[in-house]
Amino acid sequence: MSVDLDVVRKDLLAVGGEVREAGSADADGLVPSFVALPGATDEAAAVMRVAAEHELAVVPRGTGSRLAWGTPASRCDLVIDMSRMAGVVDHAAGDLVARVQAGALMSDVQATLAQAGQEIALDVPGDASVGGIVGSGLAGPRRLRYGTPRDLLIGITIVRADGTIAKSGGKVVKNVAGYDLGKLFAGSAGTLGLITEATFRLHPLPAACAYVTAEYIAVSVACDAVAAAANSPLVSSAVELTRAEPGGPIQVGVLLEGSADGVAARSARMADLLGKGSVADAAPAWWPSAPRADAGETLIRVSFWVSALSRALDAIEAATVKTGLSPLVAGSAGAGVLYVRVGADSQPGAVAEFAATLRAAVAGERGAVVVLTAPAAVREELAGRGGMNGPVPGLALMRSVKDQFDPSHRMAPGRFPEGA
Repeated sequence: MSVDLDVVRKDLLAVGGEVREAGSADADGLVPSFVALPGATDEAAAVMRVAAEHELAVVPRGTGSRLAWGTPASRCDLVIDMSRMAGVVDHAAGDLVARVQAGALMSDVQATLAQAGQEIALDVPGDASVGGIVGSGLAGPRRLRYGTPRDLLIGITIVRADGTIAKSGGKVVKNVAGYDLGKLFAGSAGTLGLITEATFRLHPLPAACAYVTAEYIAVSVACDAVAAAANSPLVSSAVELTRAEPGGPIQVGVLLEGSADGVAARSARMADLLGKGSVADAAPAWWPSAPRADAGETLIRVSFWVSALSRALDAIEAATVKTGLSPLVAGSAGAGVLYVRVGADSQPGAVAEFAATLRAAVAGERGAVVVLTAPAAVREELAGRGGMNGPVPGLALMRSVKDQFDPSHRMAPGRFPEGA
């Protein structure tokens, strides 16, 4: 279909909001024709209707920090930038619930909630947007206790590809009316529609916290420590692991939160449980945050049953021996998730071989290996080795959902799992 850009610009301006010219930074290397900045859900819906009328490929954008995650979009005519929708719409402190616009930065949201002694219990970068966090399913160490964004969402407002506004959930935790769009859109990476608002269940800010850490040489001993901490009645908020180099020592850390007296007593018992643990009020320098990758690096997520942690570490070690790479391994071992960061100076073929080797090994444990982000050269090498995602369970069902929400496949085309 031939698109008259002047007509599109006129139609976008007519529905309100702001429209500006776009650059390559707006869509991970692609150069869209326009960037629209709606200021409310109604404006966003009107923009989506214009996009549907002109059959424009749409990519939603928060801060853009995770646009390079996953398979890149193959086409983008219009970026919908959510930065003007950046407010806390409603904070019902008595109900421990907050409704937030998708473009709000987490640092601003947390600062507002902290005035009432509350928080969204997600360890994510402060400069990440709420919509981007939900869309990417981003979570940090405390996922062990509090879960991921999909677990904390109790309501969501979205705009479908045709411009229809849809809502699910409500402003109280017990409200379960309607289809759970929140769980469907969490991790959808902009492929199903546009998130405009999210309602979260909140938690009180802890009065105190402590970090109990220990270092192990033997993998089996480290894994036993992780299992003991994760299953302990001492109620760990996070059980993290990091290994800076293949064959090197393994650091295990446990976060405990609660009242000052309670944390002091529990941390002493946790130190005994870990065998040789030390206690500190601040996180150790190695303590992992939300997963990230620096420019040129490859970031791989490895998920598995917690009981298979030792075998997952062995698989990572075997892949490093085979390829000669020296990645950093860190993550929420107590929740069955590790992240492998491969340096920017690594050969693309070796990185792709590493991912494929690891994927084959972990598949035998009913785990999964997903390449979250990688340089273009690595992506090309991965194309013949299972791609970024590898086998996708339930792909037929995912296709059916995609067809219902985005029949023309205009939402972030190309980002849907390979083979879709």
